[in-house]
Amino acid sequence: MFSRKKHANPEHEAERHEAKIKTLKDAVEPLSGRNDIYVTEQCLKRYLDARNWNLEKSRKMLEESLKWRSTYKPEEIHWNEVAVEGETGKLYRAKFHDREGRTVLVLRPGKQNTNSHEGQLRHLVYMLENAIINLPEGQEQMIWLIDFTGWSLSNAVPIKTARDTANILQNHYPERLAIAFLYNPPRVFEAFWKVVKYFLDPKTYHKVNFVYSKNEESIKVMHKFFDPEVLPLEFGGKNKVEYDHEEFGQMMEKDDIKTAAFWGLENKVGPRVEQLNG
Repeated sequence: MFSRKKHANPEHEAERHEAKIKTLKDAVEPLSGRNDIYVTEQCLKRYLDARNWNLEKSRKMLEESLKWRSTYKPEEIHWNEVAVEGETGKLYRAKFHDREGRTVLVLRPGKQNTNSHEGQLRHLVYMLENAIINLPEGQEQMIWLIDFTGWSLSNAVPIKTARDTANILQNHYPERLAIAFLYNPPRVFEAFWKVVKYFLDPKTYHKVNFVYSKNEESIKVMHKFFDPEVLPLEFGGKNKVEYDHEEFGQMMEKDDIKTAAFWGLENKVGPRVEQLNG
């Protein structure tokens, strides 16, 4: 009388996924140079997951990313090219991690310091690449902490920059974001968010969490991911860490060496990086 609901067999599901990963790899081969380094099994899995394991959509998405990477060359961006964008600490990689050891990017949009659309995007891409190169083994995703202190519509990035930021994150860094916490966004941000959210796909949209210091439930959600002892004061934590641009720049210059080695680009590092390597 009543049809029984069929439950997917985990083993069969894993086999289907493995088959799709192989099929996708075959579809984009032959690969060479940096593409061969970029397209790992985990990479293929991320693109498939981002398109709900639809092979054709995943193939198209991956091919567009490979084309974008071949022209934008994100792995060749060096700290000295984007350092001016980071002077105020509006976007940087934190020294602390979440409870699972994942890389954390801190964003402070209220500290916007330039009007350069391209400069802001290159800085974002540089920091995404840096966050990925510093992910612990076995981790594929990062966390975003966004502090809205000092933010207003007057210093908000233009809608075009917000849209292009969303497109880069979603289309070329699929499944790299685990969760984003927006801490104490002002009420006026709701109007901005109503526009921005239309640029986000459902998966990304549902990873965005609004956290308010006076809302215990939202704080509890954030504390599931972070020990309050490691969270900076501006996120309601107890860590008195502050952004030091000079210190951060030195760390990034060393990371440029690591990035160059990973991609086999040692001959493309800048003179300052070569001195550090020498």
